[in-house]
Amino acid sequence: MPVLNEKGVCRLSAVPVRVKPLDSAEMVTQLLFGDHYSVFEENNRGTWVRIKMHFDGYEGWIDRKQHYPISEEYFNQINSTDYKVCLDKTATILFRKQTLTILIGSVLPIAANELFKMEEQLAFNGESKSLGEIWGFDRLKQVAFRYLHAPYLWGGRTPFGIDCSGFTQIVFKICGYHLERDSPMQARQGTAVKTLRQAEPGDLCFFGSKTKITHVGLLLEDNRIIHASGQVRIDDLTEDGIIHSESGVKTHNLNCIRRIIR
Repeated sequence: MPVLNEKGVCRLSAVPVRVKPLDSAEMVTQLLFGDHYSVFEENNRGTWVRIKMHFDGYEGWIDRKQHYPISEEYFNQINSTDYKVCLDKTATILFRKQTLTILIGSVLPIAANELFKMEEQLAFNGESKSLGEIWGFDRLKQVAFRYLHAPYLWGGRTPFGIDCSGFTQIVFKICGYHLERDSPMQARQGTAVKTLRQAEPGDLCFFGSKTKITHVGLLLEDNRIIHASGQVRIDDLTEDGIIHSESGVKTHNLNCIRRIIR
């Protein structure tokens, strides 16, 4: 397949990133408005491009019609600027004189003291914060609760469909932290917490077998956990694992706990 060296940024609400250049292929993650990426390959027909997301290095295919090319200079500017991140579950921006709905976690090319970006004719007056501003547990919890009841969706990163590691990644990203995309990768970040008794609200709890991590959630107070399983929900947590708050059945076995919040 032809090799490319292009840069791009997402200028739609959410774009599926797929494992193969097919609409029917598995979605492995999503681009949200403002996510930037490198393009390094296209399929033989030139209808799909393979990208690498800058934030987490995740790779996959997007429809070329959903690719928004930018210059290397603008790509580097995005890397070096402390842009804003949208805090509203849904918000409307004015982009090139047309309204566009964006979602919580979208990156806005607006620096600290700007409401209007002349280069791309973008205006936004919703709730936002600087990406580089680091929030503690109380505000992290507030952000996480904005996703409550979001349906589970493999590869999803939005309040209209999200997976377990997409949930933890986007919540921590909004609050100024960098997490990898998948739960096994996230389980190698931060510092280890030996037992649930030593854990603190805001820690990440990982689940699965002794040798394979398949699930992650965010620890709340009183040994409660918020996680995406069927939907984003709150359940009880013991040293053994997650106990479904309604049925009382154990649904996930606890593997390890990691501390991300500094």
